Amino acid sequence: MPMVTFLARRVAAAVLLLGLLSLLTYGLLAVAPGSPEQALLGSRPSTPETRAAIRAEFMLDEPFVVRYGHWLGNAVHGDFGSSVYSREPVSSVVGERFSTTAGLAAYAVGLTLVVAIPTGLIAGMRRGSGLDQGITSAALIATSVPSYALGIALLYGFAVALGWFPMYGSGDLAHLTLPAIALAAGQAAFVVRQTRAAALDLANQDYLTFARARGLGRRRIWVSYALRNASLPVLTVGGLLLAANLTGAVFVERVFSLPGLGSLLIQAVGQKDIPVVQALVLLGGTVVVVTNLLIDLACLAVDARVRHGVIEA
Repeated sequence: MPMVTFLARRVAAAVLLLGLLSLLTYGLLAVAPGSPEQALLGSRPSTPETRAAIRAEFMLDEPFVVRYGHWLGNAVHGDFGSSVYSREPVSSVVGERFSTTAGLAAYAVGLTLVVAIPTGLIAGMRRGSGLDQGITSAALIATSVPSYALGIALLYGFAVALGWFPMYGSGDLAHLTLPAIALAAGQAAFVVRQTRAAALDLANQDYLTFARARGLGRRRIWVSYALRNASLPVLTVGGLLLAANLTGAVFVERVFSLPGLGSLLIQAVGQKDIPVVQALVLLGGTVVVVTNLLIDLACLAVDARVRHGVIEA
């Protein structure tokens, strides 16, 4: 029962957060400068009949609470309305771009974890050595370089100068490799530091001392014992990075001309396509909230101490 109560509370908190986010987003867009119909029309010429039709379509003559309730009811059922610019359903517009951003996000997180976790463990295993100092310095430099600046350098070096990768477009892994590297570099540096810190924290634990006393090799001790116990912070960071990639890869997508959610958000804001902006903001919030919920569940599955703490509470 404590576990069920914990899960119920987390789900209820997630639903409440999404509700507040949707209300805040809808309210801010509603009070944005300028009349709503002008925001929807943009710079296009209009007639009084056109404005009246827009006000009727988007219920602009109704009170705010009524408009928000109508929009939220439709949104819960997956209906976010139609794009003002293309007149296509918002769900279709977002769905066309989602696969590109999801592929880029997953690719970047995969590169981050494959490179950063072993590198962080090696740095922790050889604390104070030249290798540890080199890894730490490289991580510090990678953290300091903005992803869009690294993306421009990669684009010029490997796409323009060497011609190893395509310069723009999307489709296969070749189109996503350079953007994924640009996105993963700083994140990998962060995970390296997190993994190294977790490994150092575990270095003097009693169970590692007993493992050494049993004559187990260093590699087995660190892989079989230390890695699993150090996985909790790494798991948390990995989940948050995936959420960040899905919602925040705007600059990298712009550098590599990827037709993803980031470029769609910039385009929708520039065109004042309010239904698309509302859907993208709510999608981003949903990704973050659901990812945090999944991280909590994964931590319960991986770490028995967290699981026992929940049960005892």
